[in-house]
Amino acid sequence: MAIQQELLSTEIVDRGVKSSGPDAGLPSFSVRVRRRLPDFLQSVNLKYVKLGYGYLINHGVYLITGAPFLVLVFGIKAGKMGREELWAPYELTILLFVLVTLVLIGVTYLAVVPRSTYLIDFACYRPPDELKISKHQFMEMAKKSGNFNQESLDFMQRMLKNSGIGEEAYLPEVIASPAKAITLGQGREEAQLVMFGAVDELFAKCRVRHKDIGVLVVNCGIFNPTPSLSAMLINRYKLRSDIQNYSLGGMGCAAGVVAIDLARDLLQAHARTLALVVSTEVITGSWYTGNDQTMLLSNCFFRMGCSALLLSGQRRDRWRAKYELRQVVRTHRGAEQRSFEAVYQREDNSGRRGLHVGREVTEVGGHALKVNITTLGPLVLPLSEQVLFFATLLSGNFVNKQENKPYIPDYKRAFDHICILATGKAVLDELQKNLELTPDYMEASRSTLHRFGNTSSSSIWYELSYLETKGKIKRDDRIWQVAFGSGFKCNSVVWRALKRVRRSPYGPWIDCIDHYPLREES
Repeated sequence: MAIQQELLSTEIVDRGVKSSGPDAGLPSFSVRVRRRLPDFLQSVNLKYVKLGYGYLINHGVYLITGAPFLVLVFGIKAGKMGREELWAPYELTILLFVLVTLVLIGVTYLAVVPRSTYLIDFACYRPPDELKISKHQFMEMAKKSGNFNQESLDFMQRMLKNSGIGEEAYLPEVIASPAKAITLGQGREEAQLVMFGAVDELFAKCRVRHKDIGVLVVNCGIFNPTPSLSAMLINRYKLRSDIQNYSLGGMGCAAGVVAIDLARDLLQAHARTLALVVSTEVITGSWYTGNDQTMLLSNCFFRMGCSALLLSGQRRDRWRAKYELRQVVRTHRGAEQRSFEAVYQREDNSGRRGLHVGREVTEVGGHALKVNITTLGPLVLPLSEQVLFFATLLSGNFVNKQENKPYIPDYKRAFDHICILATGKAVLDELQKNLELTPDYMEASRSTLHRFGNTSSSSIWYELSYLETKGKIKRDDRIWQVAFGSGFKCNSVVWRALKRVRRSPYGPWIDCIDHYPLREES
């Protein structure tokens, strides 16, 4: 059952609602509108479009603060007041009024409008070469472990063959040692290896003082020990005692965006500090040793990885930052029971714990993605795309048409680069088809999947690192990162490049970037 390959195959947009009911044939336009409007609103999810415009309006409050000055200017223009009429005999009074108005506008803007959040830099951990594992080595290890029956082995081999993962992804050493039981201590060792590796590289790139970090957010889905993962980092780097630290657990592959959103909010309250965000997944804690095929998928797709980000809310850091955070849109479908249980950690019939991925994840993931991009659209799409989108919806629902497919906005006009969570080849194929993306937009995701596998919440950062190493990031480029995970969630974050990003001597792609993109297999 290729559950993982079928993920998100649901159409991203619904087809138009066909007319029905006793009033469908009446010539009265008002009756037709009244009858069709409820179904129309439901079919196009206008409440999410409304939410998107709400985001836009809330962040456009500075336009309101400038109203007094605009009224003054346009009032003068409309009244055709000449220079002499305006300035004599009240030139000093009017001058003071204008100056005070401008000062009030500036103060109100600084007080009401949230400060920008800047991504100074980030780092992605590359494990040592001895932890590389090919598909053949993976299957040999699985056979020697004695944990899996022949049906399970055949299933995992099929999954690996069609996964899109190459021969050089990484797994922790303990996985390849079936004679040893996996312990909590070994999970801590893997967590320390990947987290410390990513943070060490980030500190080397940014030359930041540890005492300048006042906010720490760590996310890891399955492995959550005591003391927490954030406490491990505080202990290792001797971070300050008043640091605002959080460990997010159980939130899946979309938790990295949640961590960024939390760090952004904390930076609004703690302005004179920096935020460190660390995203990872500890494979040791999620490895499944049973024969339930819905739980074997995580063994086949997840690999080692970790990312570390340094964020700032201080305007003085803009000059050295790479990116500015533009939008964060989070969609959570957990109120629906099917969505809540689609990805679920539990024990199998033998009492072995694993991550269950249900068949319903296909439909659930498609709906979550549709809601997310519907909300995101008004924030990022150019006006021409929004007009076409609404015009098509209106024409298809208020005019008698048996079949009508709503216009799919061209997200290529909103973004220069797209980083989609590298879950599996079939998932990326479906997303490319439904969003009508060109191969260039999928290059980073496919290359990351092949080289590093699915590294969970850090995957979108390996993809951005790929784009940087390829020299594709230019000033004012817009980057869309989208991830989905248990709950069920679909989260998006949009960045704007503040400078042309030059190739760095650091990074996981340094010695292999020339091998990508891969040639299409025949």
